[in-house]
Amino acid sequence: MGGAILQGILQGGTPAADIYVADHNLETLRQRLGHTGVQICRSNTEVAALCNTVFLAVKPNVLSAVLAEIGPVLAERTAMLSSMSEYFLSTGADMQIMHRLISIAAGKSTAYLEDQLAVPCPVVRVMPNINALVGEAVSAVCAGKNATADQVKTVCDLMACTGKVLELEETMFPLFGVLGGCSPAFVYMFIDALARAGVKHGMRKDQALQIATQSVLGSAKMIAESSEHPWELIDRVCSPGGTTIEGVLSLKADGLETAVQNAVDAAVEKDSKL
Repeated sequence: MGGAILQGILQGGTPAADIYVADHNLETLRQRLGHTGVQICRSNTEVAALCNTVFLAVKPNVLSAVLAEIGPVLAERTAMLSSMSEYFLSTGADMQIMHRLISIAAGKSTAYLEDQLAVPCPVVRVMPNINALVGEAVSAVCAGKNATADQVKTVCDLMACTGKVLELEETMFPLFGVLGGCSPAFVYMFIDALARAGVKHGMRKDQALQIATQSVLGSAKMIAESSEHPWELIDRVCSPGGTTIEGVLSLKADGLETAVQNAVDAAVEKDSKL
């Protein structure tokens, strides 16, 4: 996911030379990103020392260790800010040396990050989905207690390079993780099932998959750009006594809507146990 966000930021026009990255596997990082022109660092502390805005694109189970690793750098920068505050105030210069942390770690709240840090630091939490890889993600953003509206806007502008962005109450993040994070897999399943049905009736898989994929893509765009309710659009496609209404009634009889809602319920319940 970090790579997808990086790709979006680069495509959005941020110079590669202004981006610093680190990973526990330095050689893999060089193989994956060496061609992009970004600056490859040997450690997380090096990134934290060089950058004002830091993306924490790590798994939740290692987040605490990463925060402990970069914590001394944050403390040093904060101390520097404090000692230089009178100078900044007297000159009117913009104080941009305090870090801004952006976390994509699922299940870890802004309060958790703030509690892990020894110094106050603006924290913004972001939850994207896998479709960031093709610039069509939907990402939720919320701010910690020390983040300003301008800082949140900066994060939203950065994430807009990967798709749609919305500010959301943090209490809604678990549900967003299902509706936004899990749902791509559900949609992939639908597309594959539709394509396989085409194969059953004699079409080549590649042709059926192309048709199914484009139909879902176009249908999503219709809903996104139309003021009509999805069922109004369904009714427009269903001619009296036609093939579409026959298929729609079959889907309803087989419990498509209930199956989707049950999938969301199951994922939400699982999230509550993590």
